[in-house]
Amino acid sequence: MKNSYSVAPSILVATDCIVFGFDKGVLKLLVFKRRVEPFKDQWSLIGSFVKEDESVTEAGRRVLYQFTGLEDVFQEKLRVYSDVNRDPGARCISIAQYALIRINDYDKGQVEKHGAKWFAMDQLPDMVLDHQEMIADALEGLRRKAAQKPIGFELLPKKFTLPRLQALYESIYQRKMDDRNFRKKVMSLDLLIKLDEKDKSTSRKGAFLYKFDYDKYKKLEKSGFNFVL
Repeated sequence: MKNSYSVAPSILVATDCIVFGFDKGVLKLLVFKRRVEPFKDQWSLIGSFVKEDESVTEAGRRVLYQFTGLEDVFQEKLRVYSDVNRDPGARCISIAQYALIRINDYDKGQVEKHGAKWFAMDQLPDMVLDHQEMIADALEGLRRKAAQKPIGFELLPKKFTLPRLQALYESIYQRKMDDRNFRKKVMSLDLLIKLDEKDKSTSRKGAFLYKFDYDKYKKLEKSGFNFVL
């Protein structure tokens, strides 16, 4: 068996992370400029080759920590990208993962250290390799996730208004949603706790702040729901 392995071709395995964040009503993506050839100084997803002593999931966690300083980040495997000619540098298979982070929680120093930058989804620069395809697939995966599982806990601050929650879903689905229908659907899930506080940053009257009921959130995360508007 050892001899059989020794004659097998060497193929690199990488993981690329599509990191979503939500800021001021806009869904954003964290990308950086590559520091190695090929495509040095061009925009790329954050990623790394998988080390011999780690799983793909562990490699993704390592990459996210290196770039954002965050641990225990929501991440989900997307799919395998294995086109023979996808990377001119070497024969390389990539397992993509997407992650969701609260955009105000990350370590800004870490991001700047690695030359990373947040871009709105409709203002993304040209990406290297097949990273544009990965981003499109990740966005579609996020949309499926949002329709079946609660995802706001990973992207919103601990306290938020209903308009901000609606803006998150509108940003994910890239379409305007009816205010009344959205509120009715959200409240029917019995997932939110209304607080005796208001956000008055956008109007004198202000809007009530809410937070997620963590226990109910976790139950819905396991059981799922149908959040189609």
